[in-house]
Amino acid sequence: MIVSPNMVADAEIICQQSVPVLDMKYHLCVAAKERNLQIDVTSSPSSPGFREVRVTESVAAEISRFESVVCCSDPDNVMESSAKFAPKIRSGSYTDIGPRDSMDDEHIIIDDLSACLGSLFKCPMPSAFYAVFDGHGGPEAAAYIKRNAMRFFFEDVNLPQSTDIDSVFLKELESSHRKAFLLADLALADECSVSTSCGTTALTALLLGRHLLVANAGDCRAVLCRKGVAVEMSHDHRPTYLPERRRVEELGGCIDDGYLNGYLSVTRALGDWDLKLPLGSSSPLIAEPDVQQVMLTEDDEFLIIGCDGIWDVMSSQCAVSLVRRGLRRHDDPQQCARELVLEALRLNTSDNLTAIVICFASPSQVFESCPQPPRWRRACSLSEEAQSRLKSLLEGN
Repeated sequence: MIVSPNMVADAEIICQQSVPVLDMKYHLCVAAKERNLQIDVTSSPSSPGFREVRVTESVAAEISRFESVVCCSDPDNVMESSAKFAPKIRSGSYTDIGPRDSMDDEHIIIDDLSACLGSLFKCPMPSAFYAVFDGHGGPEAAAYIKRNAMRFFFEDVNLPQSTDIDSVFLKELESSHRKAFLLADLALADECSVSTSCGTTALTALLLGRHLLVANAGDCRAVLCRKGVAVEMSHDHRPTYLPERRRVEELGGCIDDGYLNGYLSVTRALGDWDLKLPLGSSSPLIAEPDVQQVMLTEDDEFLIIGCDGIWDVMSSQCAVSLVRRGLRRHDDPQQCARELVLEALRLNTSDNLTAIVICFASPSQVFESCPQPPRWRRACSLSEEAQSRLKSLLEGN
C-alpha cells in the first residue's frame, strides 16, 4: 500500500506530537500551491481579527522548484538515478518474549550472503538474506526451519547463477524461492521431532545488488521506507484478508470468528499438517508464498521485517516514521529494532516480538540530498509615521 504525503503527515502526528519540521513545511507548501494561495499576512477588512495567508510569486516559484526535486516525473532521470545507486547494507535486530510463556520466534540476519555460502553462491554484487519465522503450537517448527534454511533456500533449489539480473534470471529466482517454501513445508511433514500440530509462518527478504525479493507465507510483514513513505512488500495472510477468505472458502474451508476452521489465525503457514489435506489435495491451508520484487533506488532508505506482534499494535507508516526518526538521532539499525519492539510492548502487544531493520544508505545520504524548504517571511507592517510619509509622496506633497 502506498500512502499519500498528506496521510504521512497525519500518521506522523498520531505517532509523535512533534512532527519533523521538514515534512510539515513541505506539505504546507504543496497544499498552498494546490489552492493557488499567496503567502502574506494582511488584515481582512470584513474581519479585522482574521489574517489571510497568501504566497508571493517568488515563494510559489520556489515551491515549484522544490516539488520538481522531490517528485521526479522524468522516468529517464529515475532510471539513471537507479542505475547509479548501490545499497550499503547494514542491519540490526531485536527480540522479546513479550507476555507469552515461551519464545516461538526465530530469525536470520546475513549481511554478506556470498561469504556465508562460499562456492555454493557466487555473486559479484552485494548480497544479503533475512528471514523471520513465527512459530505456533510450540517453537519446534520455527527452530527447525531456521536450522535448515540455507539448505532449503539455496542448496536444494538450484538458485540461478548469473552476473546479469535480467527478466529470465528474476523469473528463475522467484520460482526457486517458491520451491524453497514448499520443500520446507514437506520437510516438516516428515520430521519426527516436530509435531504435526506445530507450524510456523515465514517471511524472507533476499537482496542481490539493487534487487529486492520478498516472499511471505503468513502474517509477518516487510515494509519498505521510500522517502519516508511506507510501502508494504507483503500481504498479511489472515482470514480477514478478503482474497484469502475467498480462496479458503472455495476450497471447502470455513472462517469461524476470524480463525481458519475455527483454529488457526493465518491461512498460509509451513507445517500444521494436522490441518492440511493429504499430499496432492488442494488444502485451504497452504505454504505457497506471495512473492514481490522491486529494484531499489536512492529513494529507498530501509526495510523493516517484523512478526505480527509488531503489526498487531502498530501501522506500517507508524513503524517507518519511528525508525526514520531513530536513524536521524543515532544512525543505528540495531537500536531502531529495539525501539520498535519497546514501542509495541508499550502499546500492549499480546505476542512474541521480533524486528529486523535493514538500511540501504546512511541518514546523511538520505537527508542531505533533501532540498531545504522555502523560508516563510512575514510581511512587515508600516509605522504610522512611514504611512504618513508614503501618503505624502503619493499625493505629490
